[in-house]
Amino acid sequence: MKTLVCTTPGQLDYQQGVKPKPAPGRAIIDIRRIGICGTDLHAYEGTQPFFAYPRILGHELAGELVEADDAPGFRPGERVTIIPYFHCGRCIACRSGKPNCCTQMKVSGVHIDGGMAEYLSVPSYSLVHGQGLTFDELALVEPLAIGAHGVWRAGIEPGEFVLVIGAGPIGLGIMEFAQIAGGRVIAMDINGSRLAFCRDKLHINYTVNASSDSVAEQLHAITNGDMPTVVIDATGSRHAINNSFRFMAHGARYVLVGLQKGDISFSHPEFHKREATLMSSRNATRADFEHVISCMQKGLVNPTTYITHRVDFGQVKDSFETWLNPTTGVIKAMVELD
Repeated sequence: MKTLVCTTPGQLDYQQGVKPKPAPGRAIIDIRRIGICGTDLHAYEGTQPFFAYPRILGHELAGELVEADDAPGFRPGERVTIIPYFHCGRCIACRSGKPNCCTQMKVSGVHIDGGMAEYLSVPSYSLVHGQGLTFDELALVEPLAIGAHGVWRAGIEPGEFVLVIGAGPIGLGIMEFAQIAGGRVIAMDINGSRLAFCRDKLHINYTVNASSDSVAEQLHAITNGDMPTVVIDATGSRHAINNSFRFMAHGARYVLVGLQKGDISFSHPEFHKREATLMSSRNATRADFEHVISCMQKGLVNPTTYITHRVDFGQVKDSFETWLNPTTGVIKAMVELD
């Protein structure tokens, strides 16, 4: 079985792995699609927290179920995706219905080897039915669920102004589900082509270039002087995160979906006088996955819009570094195994 291993930062190598064997409580998937996400790119760069090398990357996955133990309702040959955050089921988070932030979390492709392989063994409880979706669509359920979870955390009310900072794949998903929730979305990024994508493909009415000298003034004008009542960061940039506290309306909620390694710094008096709320959003729950799939089935979200680059599994090593270059215009690269 061929695998692709990130041996050290900046180095990927194809290696021969051992095809997984049936085991109690485990399922084996014949991998057909692998979406490349920011976590993979940051791991390659050496900037991903909670990461150790060598590691097989990949957790945006779709494939065909080969066999499974203790998976009622699943049958060999059906299309599936997975919830790639493997939890213990015993800790305070799991007991509280929050397995997405399990204290013993093992994320596929981060803490343990992931899906850049021809076959993958996963806990049977992580399986998600394909429900008639294509392999491409199924591979994009997970990143969209990340966005859907952030929107759920924000508790968006219809008509609220929602500032989403970062127009990468996660940010785009946040924008889509914020609109579905009834929010009036403002997209912010430093990349003009990404902002054009927001306008043209996602029909975002308000876009702001973060490199402008008048960002606060533009937000003030868009929101009729109120400023956004929801701010969601999807950049993982310390500068962007720290800088965006000043964009909050009084009473606003600030949700951190993006992750960076350092400390957050902000003015306590400015935050306090707003009676603001700061929260993080980690991973996603099965309910988020089901919400995403339902929205896909209803035509509210077209995930294939995000796919800008396609490669065969054997081409990933040579192509990977180019996806770090913004000039390539990559939004979502999709790896195919057929």
